[in-house]
Amino acid sequence: MTDFFISYNHADQSWAEWIAWQLEQAGFTTVIQAWDFRPGSNFILEMQRAAAECERTIAVLSPNYLASLFTQPEWAAALARDPTGAKRALVPIRVRECELKGLLAPVVYIDFVGVDEPTAKQRLLDGIHRERRVPVKPPAFPRVPLTPARFPGALPRIWNIPPNRNPNFTGREELIESLRDALAEHKAAALTQPQAIWVRAEETATLAADYARLAQPLNLPEKDAQDQRIMVDAVRDQLRASADWLLIFDNATDPAEVSGYIPQCDCGNVIITSRNPAWRRVAKPLPVEVLPRAQAIEFLGKRTGDKDADAADKLAKALGDLPLALEQAGAYIEERGGSLAAYLALFQQHARELLKRGAPSPDYPATVATTWEIAFQQIEKDAPAGTDLLNLCAFFAPDDIPQPLITDHSNLLPAPLAQAAADPIKFDDAVSALRRYSLIQTGDATISIHRLVQAVARDRMAGEARKSWAERAAKIVSDAYPGGDITTDPASWALCADLLPHALAVAGYAAELGVAAEPSAYLFNQAGLYLQVRAQIAEAKQLFERALATDEAAFGPNHPNVAIRVNNLGSVLQDLGDLAGARHAFERALAIDEAAFGANHQQVVLRDLGDLAAARHAFERALKICREFLGEEHPNTRIVKGNLEGLGPLPADG
Repeated sequence: MTDFFISYNHADQSWAEWIAWQLEQAGFTTVIQAWDFRPGSNFILEMQRAAAECERTIAVLSPNYLASLFTQPEWAAALARDPTGAKRALVPIRVRECELKGLLAPVVYIDFVGVDEPTAKQRLLDGIHRERRVPVKPPAFPRVPLTPARFPGALPRIWNIPPNRNPNFTGREELIESLRDALAEHKAAALTQPQAIWVRAEETATLAADYARLAQPLNLPEKDAQDQRIMVDAVRDQLRASADWLLIFDNATDPAEVSGYIPQCDCGNVIITSRNPAWRRVAKPLPVEVLPRAQAIEFLGKRTGDKDADAADKLAKALGDLPLALEQAGAYIEERGGSLAAYLALFQQHARELLKRGAPSPDYPATVATTWEIAFQQIEKDAPAGTDLLNLCAFFAPDDIPQPLITDHSNLLPAPLAQAAADPIKFDDAVSALRRYSLIQTGDATISIHRLVQAVARDRMAGEARKSWAERAAKIVSDAYPGGDITTDPASWALCADLLPHALAVAGYAAELGVAAEPSAYLFNQAGLYLQVRAQIAEAKQLFERALATDEAAFGPNHPNVAIRVNNLGSVLQDLGDLAGARHAFERALAIDEAAFGANHQQVVLRDLGDLAAARHAFERALKICREFLGEEHPNTRIVKGNLEGLGPLPADG
């Protein structure tokens, strides 16, 4: 007879598997649906057999378990066999906060809530028998995981998943089950990855940077390589040779680009989130639909504490059952008080006002815009600095905006945000106001904001206000982004990587709106230098081209700034092997500077491609001029000196 039948709701499957693993390691036998109910078997018969043939039943207690109609017969059967508890046929284990009522109320349970893994293990083994006993037989279960099951709630060895799990998360059982089935499709063991890795995949540059950065926690020999491609290859090879990892590509856009980062092996799992549906050649698509109405109603009740099911039904219908809109409505009600019915009336009023402004944006549903409009207007009344902060963050990249990026540049901000940025308490108040209305999330001195919140915030600004905030954002990031010759300053690369997505975002918006040309061109240029030195040559070329186009539009084709951009473009063309294009760029840069400054003030030097003697003469001449006019420590002097040294010794004649 089998020792234990593990009864659980699928929301607690990780707990059930952890419990089963510990019991089998201690010498007991178990039956658990995740391991023992195989495809093609009759679920009802398997469940009946488990309940009848297992000596005892462990009930994994949680709100989901107690609310489920399917788990009630499982614990009821054990209770019926042993109504007094003398045989301890039913062993409840509480894994999440919940209140036992009815027949379960008097049953003593083992409590895992709020304890660490060693304590939980000890409580489990102590709770199933009075005295600790040594196992008399080895684990008998044939499909145990290859690695010990991870204690639910304990972080894997490598874990960079964004924090702030939503305590009001509701539903999605079918989607979660489909996801789990898809991940486990070719695996005999449970999904208990000790390494969980999150990669931002929206931009090519951040995709490569996040992936390469994994070389550090993996402690790979290539972790300090200058060439980012070497680091990417090393990480991918390491994952291919390892087991039990989960790799998540977030907000990916291009299947062809992401596929190059996926290890071609069956030793881990990959999840890709994307708004692009064209992934069938790379992965199995799992569409994420709106919440079913019953789950939307349940979420609103849980989020607000208002149990008016009729009002929740009407509000969920008005919100289109969109999770984002439901969360925003719940946050507003929680912060302001009131009822679901009152918020529905407010929502309908604001929806009419928004429709009067014009057609809804194709980038987001009108229901989302309405829920956020309500919150925006309330924050304008309660926390004006919070409104300014939201407007500024609308132009940064959405994830991991460093708070010091804002507080260190109060001089570039308008009141009242300037005063708040200069005062830690006032700034925290502004951040807290946005967080309470679920408009932002905060991490370790960072702010993250949903892309649709950014889109709505930008769209509701008047034309001039939009330009002003875009210009401020560009100036702030350009002031913070490392200057000089990034290619010879490895100490700056970490900051370059952190600010890279924000540099690309603010420069892109500024260029689109025709403002902040100089900061934008600077950011395109510096980001290009960083990508060039990290061997992302094609991406660097695109940024140098944008820097050049921005400066040409702002200053004309013959400005010295244009010469700098043309010279850098020539450098990356040389890296790509386009020697003719590089020569043309270098010659153009030289002509611009000689026309602007004269022969003795050249800023860009012709490197005669293939003619090292001529190139050396040109660089020596440039170095002399730079030392005379700019000084030994000027960045341009160091650049020319580095170029000269880079030529190496001249080849011997003949």
